[in-house]
Parts: sequence; structure tokens; C-alpha cells
Amino acid sequence: MKPLTQAVTALFVAIAMTQASAADYKAMTIRAATANPEGSLHTTAINKFKEVVEAESGGKIKVQTFYGGSMGDEQANVRQLRNQEIHLAVLAVGNLTPFAAQANVFYMPYMFPEIGAAYKLLGNESFTGKVSDKIASQSGARPLSWLIGGYRHVTNAKRPITRIDDLKGLKIRVPPVAVQLESFKAWGVEPHPLAWSETFNALQQGVIDGQENPHTVNRDQKFWEVQKYITELPYMLWVGPVLVSDAWYKGLDADTRALVTKAAKDAAIAEWKWAAEQDSVAKKTCLDKGMKLSVLTDGPVWQEKARSIWPKFYEQVGGKAMLDEAVTIMSKK
Repeated sequence: MKPLTQAVTALFVAIAMTQASAADYKAMTIRAATANPEGSLHTTAINKFKEVVEAESGGKIKVQTFYGGSMGDEQANVRQLRNQEIHLAVLAVGNLTPFAAQANVFYMPYMFPEIGAAYKLLGNESFTGKVSDKIASQSGARPLSWLIGGYRHVTNAKRPITRIDDLKGLKIRVPPVAVQLESFKAWGVEPHPLAWSETFNALQQGVIDGQENPHTVNRDQKFWEVQKYITELPYMLWVGPVLVSDAWYKGLDADTRALVTKAAKDAAIAEWKWAAEQDSVAKKTCLDKGMKLSVLTDGPVWQEKARSIWPKFYEQVGGKAMLDEAVTIMSKK
């Protein structure tokens, strides 16, 4: 059985165990937001959540959506969950880490060197439940399920990157997130932290040479207009929670809480399948538009150097034992 199929099957079992019986739901409106536009993996998940909640509540529970940053950026959405201005949000895990250091457990470099490992770990209810409890206590927002996007591959306008030495001298934009900045430093270069809103113009003007993001982002941003080369680098997988206000969630009656939980897991199943399809479609589009693909000849060197920073983050992720447990789960056949 393929990893994605196994993971989806596990989630279906979990859903069956938590699904509420026919219930007389109270009328309410759930406010759901993302800083990302319609058509993104974020809205794909929220749209599925909305579909499930409204259908299974017989229309008594409505989901009001706010897309494209109409409620602010991703970190603003976390703050809004804490004060219940909104009830649900989808965002990259990196933008949760300033509020909950525990979320870094899914953000370590080369945590998921193969996509099947991510399906296995994020489909493990025991492990993700423990992580979610800790995140909720730290941030006031609770992950109900986890989404998966593509790997954050490196693009640049200067030259093909096939080995680690090719990275030297290039000015690569990296989000201002400690784990990612430390990863690039471990590879012997000084990363350039830059706001996402400034990235395209900086590439266009030659202020920076490259950036790192999944194929879908490279496609959606039309980076072929300012970038020539892609190097597939499985150092960082896009992972993000379907995140709810913990105080709001705990205040729901049992049946509504079960439905919200089920809908979040359904949303993850739908998004995993969508993301797997879109990653390959987006890659083809980038190549069709003239970008050139490079393959690393020294992949193990990149992994060894990046993983050397793990000890710096042990305290944040609940200790070395937490990472060891995750690795053990992913290594099981």
C-alpha cells in the first residue's frame, strides 16, 4: 500500500472513531481565515471543512470565509484565534512557531527526507495529539489536523546548483524564521531574510539572486519571469495546521466539537491528495515556462550539515526525546 493511501486510511479510521451521531446542532457561524488566495492549498482545506460542516449539520452551522489576507497575515490570524475574533485558520507552521515553540518539531531541516515519512508521522494520532496539546497550551490555538504542501526547493537566476559549493556567493532570500536561517548558515552561506511581499521585486531588481519555495508557489508567483534555475532540495516540507481557537473549541458542545474535529480531518485528507497532484503539475508548468531543473550530486552532505543544527532546537521542541520518537515512528515499516 502506498504511503499516502496508508495515511489516508488511518485518518478515515480516526474520523470514524470521533464522528458524532445524528445530532441536533445549534445554529452558529464559524469564521475561518487564511492570508492566502482562492486556489491555494489553504483555501482547498478550508473549503472542504466548510463543505463537511454545513452538509452534516444540515445547514445549521455556517462557515464564513475570509481569504487573501482580508483578516491580516498569518501571524495576525494566530492572534485573532487567541481572542476568538476568528475561529479557524490555515497557515504555514513557521508562522505558528513564534507563538508555540513546540510547532518546530515539524519544521526541522530534513525532518521529512521523503514524503512518505510525513504522511506516516502526521497521520499518527497519538503523536500529533500530544503535540497539539502542547501547542494549545503555549499559543491558545489548537491544531486539529496537519496539511502537507511541497518541498521548499531553491531557485536562482545565476547558475545551476548541483552541489553545496555552488550555493556559495548566491544571495538567497529565506523567511525570517530561525530554523531556516540556521539551515542556510550550516551550508556555508549567509541567508537574506526578507518579507515575502518584497521578494519578487527584490529578485527582479537583482537585490537577491534566489529564494526557496514549493513548485506550486513558484508557479503561482510566476517566478520564471525572474528565476532561471530550480534545484530540488528536500530539506523543508511545507507543513501547516488546520488551527482553531482552543478556548472556542473547548466551549463547543460535544456533538459540535466532534463535527468540527471530523471536518478538519476530512479537510486534511482532501488537501493531501490535492497537494500531491498539484506539486507535479506546478513543476511541469515551471519547466514549460523555461526554468531549468538541476539535481544534487551530494545530497547526503546537505542533509548532514542541516541536521547538525537540531540540538540548537531540542529545548523548543520538547527535548531530544520528542524528535527521537518522531524519527522512530517514521522509520517503522
